[in-house]
Amino acid sequence: MTRTTGQGGTFRDSDVAKVFAAYPEDARAKLLTLRAIIFETAKAIDGVGPLEETLKWGQPSYLTTESGSGSTIRIDREKSDGRIAMYFHCQTDLVATFRELYPTEMEYGGNRSILFKVATRFPEKALRHCIGLALTYHVRKTPPRKVASARKAASKKKRAPGKPKKAALRTRARPS
Repeated sequence: MTRTTGQGGTFRDSDVAKVFAAYPEDARAKLLTLRAIIFETAKAIDGVGPLEETLKWGQPSYLTTESGSGSTIRIDREKSDGRIAMYFHCQTDLVATFRELYPTEMEYGGNRSILFKVATRFPEKALRHCIGLALTYHVRKTPPRKVASARKAASKKKRAPGKPKKAALRTRARPS
């Protein structure tokens, strides 16, 4: 089922559409803008590919499922104070990197989120850069491999020393 977002985009997942519909109007408008920025940023970066939009922990989440290039981004409204939050995997260095690059442009929630007041404008240039860093996280953090050595390693799977090679399956004639 595809539903319009009212902001020119569509929802492929009806459960995601329901979550957006349940937000208060001011938060929904802000979250839809954030959603659009995430999709636009992904589209502008070579190698990211299409994003998968789904729910994780009941929150709209954006994954680079096809390319595997990035870390999941989740967005939601903070229940405690109504701020808008963009969440990142807490075991990455993403938020620490954002904090180092943009110490005063954005507010951060520990090592897992960027927080925005509903009534303020997004610092769009900084935000797009941060989103781009998240969407390419795995590509940047994975050391390049030599294709030849990877193939060689795959073809020469070493067995543990002293362990005999497994015998091939053979069929035996049944005793008469």
